Amino acid sequence: MSNVIKITKGLNINLIGEAEKVIKNHNADIYALKPADFIGAFPRMLVKEGDEVKAGMPLFLDKYREDIIFTSPVSGKVKEIKRGAKRALLEVKIESDGKFESLEFGAADPLALGREGVIEKLLKSGLWTMIRQRPYSVVANPKDKPKAIVISTFDTAPLAPDNDFIVHGQGEAFQAGLDALSLLTPGKVHLNIDANATHSKVFTNSKRVQINQFAGPHPAGNVSVQINRLDPINKGDIVWYLYPQDVINIGKLFLTGQYDSTRIIALTGSEVLKPAYYKTHIGVSIESLVKGNVAEGNKRYISGNVLTGKKIELDGFVSFQHTHVTVIPEGDYYEFLGWALPGFDKFSVSRTFPSFLFPSKKYKLDTNLHGGERAYVMTGEFEKVFPMDIYPLQLIKAILVEDIDLMENLGIYEVDEEDFALCEVIDTSKTNIQEIVRKGLDLMRKEMS
Repeated sequence: MSNVIKITKGLNINLIGEAEKVIKNHNADIYALKPADFIGAFPRMLVKEGDEVKAGMPLFLDKYREDIIFTSPVSGKVKEIKRGAKRALLEVKIESDGKFESLEFGAADPLALGREGVIEKLLKSGLWTMIRQRPYSVVANPKDKPKAIVISTFDTAPLAPDNDFIVHGQGEAFQAGLDALSLLTPGKVHLNIDANATHSKVFTNSKRVQINQFAGPHPAGNVSVQINRLDPINKGDIVWYLYPQDVINIGKLFLTGQYDSTRIIALTGSEVLKPAYYKTHIGVSIESLVKGNVAEGNKRYISGNVLTGKKIELDGFVSFQHTHVTVIPEGDYYEFLGWALPGFDKFSVSRTFPSFLFPSKKYKLDTNLHGGERAYVMTGEFEKVFPMDIYPLQLIKAILVEDIDLMENLGIYEVDEEDFALCEVIDTSKTNIQEIVRKGLDLMRKEMS
């Protein structure tokens, strides 16, 4: 095992509502696949409402990369194909029959299949869509050969699920997934673990990988930060990445020959009465997950964590890549002279309130911005929570003026919008920084394609 890589810049935000280490079985009536979860994909439907489907059956494909198909997570019937403005495909809803039957893809030893055989099986099953690439965070191109593959086994975001707990007892499937992934790159498969946690043997006993230890505050668990320390991305470089449950899903495909979309999802947040882990399937209904387990009042449902997750309505569905749902209060109120109050229960980075004297205190935070959008000023605050050797504010401004050359020089290829989440939290200008960074990444992808 390698030496510990220490991340010194960052910020941990302690929130109320951590999930109890209990896994409950949960089967919903409706599941959904959302094209918006796959950056850069242009869907073309392959099914119609009323069609019978099995897990692993194609629902739609990317019309510009027709070998990339998106498959049903469960068996049942296509209940609804939901479209939005200009007939944009929003959701494909599947009414589950409760049987979770899968198409048969054939069990096989990935090491015996070789690289092309592994890619073919992943593409046919739809599990290829779990592998994404940096830069841009799009679904990986099977024709590429990445210089490395990175698997972050821990998440440092607020209330993030404990992957050491989640993968317990799934060592065989995890190793089978690693065997398959090891064939996809001429470089290393990096398995990154938290140096300060009690490690699952599923991780520490892994073979055909390089195990790296990281320590430090959030965003130490972010893939971008880890790549930056292990094998930085320059113009023209490609690194693929995925997460532990993705590896397990891939491993099960080779062990059983079937598409198993099982997901263990952490239901967390101050508005959840009994936060816990739920064993369910990809694209599970939010309403079914939280029914009878949330406090009264106006709430924000988030697929993912409070920093980088997506706001979803109660009748929405967990995003394809997420293993975490958070429920917090809406901040739909105004506070008269809030700055003049003692603020013992207010989270403070700038030491405006005395709460900074209690670093271990857990907070019940809502979505209120406590102010409106203002002009950008140079404060040097972003650099305190941004651990990469990049000037974050200068990069944001380069994106705003769409200066391609300057964006390249300032390191746009190394970052993702999630890396700017803490900058957004402490930003006195109240700017949607992550949205700006995504627009910059999409612009670069368009210019470079």
